[in-house]
Amino acid sequence: MPKLKNALFIVNKYSGGGYNANVEGRIIDECKSLNIESILEFTQNQGHAIQLARNAVREQIDFVFAVGGDGTVNEVAQGLIGSRAVMGILPKGSGNGLARHLGIPMSFKKSLGILRNHQEQLIDTMIVNGKLSVNVAGIGFDGHIASLFAKKEKRGLAGYSKLVLKEFINFKPFEAEISINQKTLVVNPFIIALANSSQFGNNARVAPQASVCDQLIDVCFLKKVPMIHAPGFAGRMFAGNLAKSKFVDIVKTDRLTIKLNKVMAYHIDGEAMSPANHFEVRIQPASLRVFLPKTSIAK
Repeated sequence: MPKLKNALFIVNKYSGGGYNANVEGRIIDECKSLNIESILEFTQNQGHAIQLARNAVREQIDFVFAVGGDGTVNEVAQGLIGSRAVMGILPKGSGNGLARHLGIPMSFKKSLGILRNHQEQLIDTMIVNGKLSVNVAGIGFDGHIASLFAKKEKRGLAGYSKLVLKEFINFKPFEAEISINQKTLVVNPFIIALANSSQFGNNARVAPQASVCDQLIDVCFLKKVPMIHAPGFAGRMFAGNLAKSKFVDIVKTDRLTIKLNKVMAYHIDGEAMSPANHFEVRIQPASLRVFLPKTSIAK
């Protein structure tokens, strides 16, 4: 394990519930106590973290931390993908899906403590219509929610849950033709989740058996759940038992093609994309180096 000598922290002040001014000082103090040269950069707009991470690669900075949510993590990963630089995560977002899957503490103090006791590991990533995904991408209802949620000034689980309840009744299942594992399927899902890791965030595990190291995508077809079954379905999702639900089918593959009969909203790692009706998806094995707690095992 290389000694941590210098690190760039890319901070998104607008992730999650907002920015705490103490964050900057705590990072600097922790790095100083460990004799680590630290650089802090604050994102100015969407896409800025990608450029900052690419600059870090050119400047041969070995460790780059995303201080934010899944969207920030995705942008930093875009800048680092395929390089020898290592991505760390200090979770400050609404869901923090990849961080939770990797066993990174949600407490800022504890996640910062990884600097003292860490390991590195290569994980898989996905490509969805030419765009990088490190966590979960989704087509259908969750894409629709992502596009609406992006317009909200206030973030967080409560606001997201309220939006889901409001939009659930009127959103209809859609028809999709899937080319997967040398077969063609026609399905009518409510959501197609493309999972590299196990969860959307907040421990909502859509693909409980997904692994970031198995070189496979868990393709989850979720049917629309009758309201009477919704509490039980939600309980299974948060308990990690969704694969046993009669409303869910999960297929593993390294690539697939999805064709829809109409354009559909979708998201990548929680960030809304322009609607589309054709999707090419593939895995990128062992393509991103990540910074983990010493006691964590990336699975």
